[in-house]
Amino acid sequence: MPGSTTFTPLAYRAFALILVGSLLSNFGNAVQSVGAAWQMTATGQPADVVALVQTAVNLPIMLLALPAGAWADMFDKRTVMLLAQTAMFAVSLLLVTLTFAGITPPLAIVGLTALLAAGVAVFNPALAASIGGIVPRAELAAAVALNILAFNFARTAGPALGGAIVSLGGAGAAFVANALSYLMAIAVLWRWRPAAEPAKERRRLLPVIAEGFRFALASPQIRTILLRALTFTLTGAAAWALMPLVAADLLGEGSAVYGLLLGALGAGAVIGALTSTWFRARFSAEAIIRTAGIVYGLGCLGVALQPGLVPMLFLLVVAGAGWVQALSGFSVAGQLWAPREVVGRIVALVSSLTFGGIALGSWLWGHFAEVYGVAAALAASGGGMIVLPLIGLLLPMPGHEAPRPGTP
Repeated sequence: MPGSTTFTPLAYRAFALILVGSLLSNFGNAVQSVGAAWQMTATGQPADVVALVQTAVNLPIMLLALPAGAWADMFDKRTVMLLAQTAMFAVSLLLVTLTFAGITPPLAIVGLTALLAAGVAVFNPALAASIGGIVPRAELAAAVALNILAFNFARTAGPALGGAIVSLGGAGAAFVANALSYLMAIAVLWRWRPAAEPAKERRRLLPVIAEGFRFALASPQIRTILLRALTFTLTGAAAWALMPLVAADLLGEGSAVYGLLLGALGAGAVIGALTSTWFRARFSAEAIIRTAGIVYGLGCLGVALQPGLVPMLFLLVVAGAGWVQALSGFSVAGQLWAPREVVGRIVALVSSLTFGGIALGSWLWGHFAEVYGVAAALAASGGGMIVLPLIGLLLPMPGHEAPRPGTP
């Protein structure tokens, strides 16, 4: 990609608009997650219940990714994104109403968080599938990396701001901020006027999904990407799921420190996204994924040793950089190895297994922490991440070379 940098795709106005819309939406999601997780922690819920917030955030993305990817290939992508954001805005208003009415049992918080995640599940494949039609193929990897950078900037600033909002106004204030972010995202996406897409043949949903499955199963490259994404996130989910308990139990601190810890992970993720294009130009996909897993694992092991707040923040920055290098690699590989006509479904499959791994891993690590403790769960997860790259000896990641459109 001669002359391509992470920020080159911003020259395309349509891409800039959808990126801003995505940034606003993800910013709100990050603030809402902080409010939900801290509400659970503040009411004294056990570790496995607190970890359910991360399961609620990620499980719907796994379950709905396939139909959402099919809808992105079947219908106008802008319409799909606007409908998803509108539904998320309505759910967030319900959450605000219940919170200020004092009706916030754990089941309600987890359920409404899951409904918001369902909106994310519908929104993300349509956004990802739009990128390839907005920027030239030579800029696709940089555009995907920039989209991930925006996501992780929201993850950096969102938790820190969310912790401050919760400290000042409680979880309800965080839910209000989330609703406002969706409203702003709708306003931005409304301004985007993409070129009219060719008329598409009306097809039933299940055959469209099945077609995506058949392509994924027939492509050894896609199969490898999917398996590597699932194992990576399943093994490494502990840090994301248990961070409220790291703040409360390991450090004895409150919501502001919880926001700082998540912010450190997110700051590292921003560094990872900013440098992903540079690393892709110099190292193989397999080398990047292996190193990223080891770096992330070492960071988790360091946090498990409870070295204090400042060393923990440094370790989480390093871990976050490793985490997003890998997730960026899975996302870019899925887009580059998918033909244009099925890209929405392949992106959805990668997303489904990535977030499914986080959802299932959060639930499993939450139960592990309830029995053996938070530090032990982080140590076991970190050790697993250090060993996990051995899978690359049997199933190495496909190369950066993208196939020509229309070929597997």
